Amino acid sequence: MVSTLEERIAHRLRRADYRDWRDKVTATGGCAQPIRMTGGWQVQDAATGGLLDWHGGDVFIPCGNRRESVCPSCSDRYAADAYHLMHAGLAGGSKGVPTSVTEKPRVFATLTAPSFGPVHNRRTTHRGKVLPCACGTWHHPADPAIGTPLDPDAYDYVGAVLWQANAGKLWHRFVTALKRELMKAVGLPVRTFKDHARLSYAKVAEYQRRGLVHFHAVVRLDGPEGPADPTPAWASVELIEAAITGAARTVALDQALPDGTVTTLRWGSQVDVRHIRPASAAEVEEDGEISETRLAGYVAKYATKGTGKSEASDRPIRSQLDIDYLRVHDHHRRMIQTAWDLGDLEHLARLNLRRWAHMLAFRGHFLSKSRAYSTTFKAIRGERRAFRTAEMLDHLGHDPGAVLLVNHWEYTGTGYADDAERELALAIAERTREQRKRKYEQEVAV
Repeated sequence: MVSTLEERIAHRLRRADYRDWRDKVTATGGCAQPIRMTGGWQVQDAATGGLLDWHGGDVFIPCGNRRESVCPSCSDRYAADAYHLMHAGLAGGSKGVPTSVTEKPRVFATLTAPSFGPVHNRRTTHRGKVLPCACGTWHHPADPAIGTPLDPDAYDYVGAVLWQANAGKLWHRFVTALKRELMKAVGLPVRTFKDHARLSYAKVAEYQRRGLVHFHAVVRLDGPEGPADPTPAWASVELIEAAITGAARTVALDQALPDGTVTTLRWGSQVDVRHIRPASAAEVEEDGEISETRLAGYVAKYATKGTGKSEASDRPIRSQLDIDYLRVHDHHRRMIQTAWDLGDLEHLARLNLRRWAHMLAFRGHFLSKSRAYSTTFKAIRGERRAFRTAEMLDHLGHDPGAVLLVNHWEYTGTGYADDAERELALAIAERTREQRKRKYEQEVAV
C-alpha cells in the first residue's frame, strides 16, 4: 500500500505510462490543475475537403488561472500577456499601437482606500530607520500583524467591506471626474471632451496588507480618435497630474449601511502620481519618474497576485463552515465573515457579497483598460494560437493557407489523479521556469 507522498511519487515515476503523461504535462508548461479532454483534430484540404491528417487521444489543456498561488505555470503566461498588453500602450511599435504614444502626456497614478481604523505598521524615516508602531513595538517586515487593526473591535469592518465592494464603481466615477477636471482646467465645456481628446488607461488592482485594494493605473491622453491621433496642444503631464489629484478628492458614492442609514464612500487621501520616462531616455530614473519597461513589469507582477498579501482565499466561500476552517489571519477572516453576513441583507443584494467574500468583497477586474489603450488579451492569445498552429502544420508538411483545421474535443475532468501527480507537475513547471530564465539571461548577456 503506497502511503507517503514520496512513495506515491516514486510509484508514479515507475509506471509504464509516465513518459506519455509527462509529455502531456510539459505541453501545458506544468499546469497545476489542467482541464482533461479527449477527442482529436484533423487537417482537411481547404479546396476539396479531403482528409489529409488526423491525430487523436487524451490531452491536457492549461487551466488559464492568473493567480500564482493557484497555478504558477498559467500565472507566468498571464503575466507575460499582461506585460505585452501594458508595454504596447506605453512604448508602441507593436500590437497596432504607434510609437508616437511615447510623446503623449502620460502618468502612473496610484489611488488608495481610506482608513477604517488604526492598523499596525512599519514606518521608516527617509534615512531608513525603522520607527516604532503605535502599539509600541518594532515589526519585522514579514510580521503578519502589519496591516491588521490595533483595536479589532473598533475597526470599521462594515465600512471596509462596503468600500471594497464599490471600488470598481468608484473607479468609473473617477474617470468621469478626471475628464471634467481636465476640461475645467483649460476652460472648455465638459460635454465637449470627446471632441478634443480621449482618455486612455490601463489599471491593475493590488491588495494591501490590510486586505483592501489600491489601483495602479497608466493614464494617457490621446487625440479624439485614439493613440494615432495627436494630443491637443493644451495637454501636458502637469495638467493630468493636477487633474488626477483633483478628481480623486471630488469622487463620492453614497452607500446604504445595514441599518438603512447612508454613508459616503471616497478614495483615500494618499494619491501618488509619477511621470513615465520613455525607454529612449537615460537609464537612470529621476525622482518621481518610472521607466516604461519597469512599469510594465510591475503591472504584470501585480496582475498575477490574488489575495496573496491578505492571506485570504483564492476560491469561493460556499458555507459558514468554509469560513470557520480557513487558514487565515483573524483580521481577514473577519472581513470575509462580514462580507458573508452582509450578503444576507436584501438591500445589499446587488453587491453579491457572498459570491465575492473570498476576495474580501472586491468584485472588479484585476487588470482592465480602456478600449483604445492598446491591444487585448484575446488578440495576444489569438496571435499565439495562430503561430503555434502554423508551426505545427509546417512541421507536418502542410501549407497553413491551403488547409482547414477541424477540432472535436470532449471534457473528461479537471486536475490530476492525486497529490503525487500534482507535485510532479509543479516540479515540471519550476524546471520550465528556470530554463526560460536562463535563456533570457543568456540573450541579455549577448
